[in-house]
Amino acid sequence: MPQQDPSAGDPATHTTTTVERGSFAVARCTCGWSGPARRSRDRARTDARSHVPTRTS
Repeated sequence: MPQQDPSAGDPATHTTTTVERGSFAVARCTCGWSGPARRSRDRARTDARSHVPTRTS
């Protein structure tokens, strides 16, 4: 069974940014995740916000 990073669900370990590549914007996270390329910067920021897990406690 693969080992899971115990901090993977901790929102504090996720820092998202958006990066522009030509006419596209991409959401990226410090955990290694990256979203799809978008023509809309706002849509890339929405992807980044939806990636960060929320605290349940």
